[in-house]
Amino acid sequence: MRKLMMAMGASMLAAAPVVSADILGVGATFGYWDADYSGSASKGNDRVDLEQDLNLSSDSNANLTAYFEHPVPVLPNVRLAYTRTKQSGNGQLDSGYDLLVPGSVRSELELEQLDLTLYYELLDNWVNLDLGLTVRDFSGDLVIIDTLGRSNQTKADAVLPLLYLAARFDLPLTGVSVGGDANAVSFDGDSVYDFNVYGQYELSLLQLRAGYRQISLDYDDGDDNLDIELSGPFVSAGLRF
Repeated sequence: MRKLMMAMGASMLAAAPVVSADILGVGATFGYWDADYSGSASKGNDRVDLEQDLNLSSDSNANLTAYFEHPVPVLPNVRLAYTRTKQSGNGQLDSGYDLLVPGSVRSELELEQLDLTLYYELLDNWVNLDLGLTVRDFSGDLVIIDTLGRSNQTKADAVLPLLYLAARFDLPLTGVSVGGDANAVSFDGDSVYDFNVYGQYELSLLQLRAGYRQISLDYDDGDDNLDIELSGPFVSAGLRF
């Protein structure tokens, strides 16, 4: 994974930087993501379906971003992003799952990730294009509790390098724009794909955004595996200075 991160960083530097910001720019956003889970989790040879077996429903979702852009052509811009989703449910297991008793179960699945993205602006006019590298500190935790109070935990923790690409198209003199961004990596059987598309309205310092986001994750951590997809609409509000 370290060699992959170094190769991705070298590729990013080879492409940079064509354009730099004219002035300093600082911004932050807060958003709500109505994400639904699908997929499965496994521990050893035992597997559970998140929808059919656990009947998970959304409890809370938080999305925060902050970024800093500058006119220095050699140095990359910086973006921080935090995502946390939490879902719980009451389901039914037809067979044992790593020594749990078949029958009614309670479960809770939490996904948390913190991104540090270094990126360059390749275009900066009515068409905006950014390219960079994201380092993602990721953790996933699934806890299942049976009727006897015994619990089983499936965990995944990793620091992953991902390629970052963002594009936005501004409609001149309207404050309206459409765009999307993506983070992605696939290496040694593990993969992460995270993308969103959105429409945005900007009024003075205020940015209002609505769109759709999807994360697909397939990651092994020893005997623990999370093969899940989160998807759904989101809304956010931010300030840009």
